[in-house]
Amino acid sequence: MRHKVVGKLFGRPANQRKALLRNLVASLFEHQRIETTVAKAKEVRRIAERMITLGIRGDLHAKRLALSYLPNRTAIAKLFSEIAPRFSGRNGGYLTIIQTRDRVKDSSPMAVLEFVDYEDIKKSKKEKPEKK
Repeated sequence: MRHKVVGKLFGRPANQRKALLRNLVASLFEHQRIETTVAKAKEVRRIAERMITLGIRGDLHAKRLALSYLPNRTAIAKLFSEIAPRFSGRNGGYLTIIQTRDRVKDSSPMAVLEFVDYEDIKKSKKEKPEKK
């Protein structure tokens, strides 16, 4: 029975699973949007939304807690300087999962994990080069 068991195992030992999730979170913070399987996207969303909440707090203790889980200084710096201020007035639900297709190789359902305001940021980035 799986009573009170939280999270997926992904058929990996604990250290590989932790490394996988850390890398997916770092990629999400770096690129603002990633494509992965639905199960991985759901797990990454849990972790990333907690990290964004730490980023909104923004104090030293929150930075240390974020660095203890994700020891990638560039991703954490981007989280605290760019990503968290965008969501300062929001109480959660920073990410959205959009199911896209089934992967050709093994027919696993794929999804795009992105920030809620990704389209707005994408449009503003396109407008800036046109003004020059």
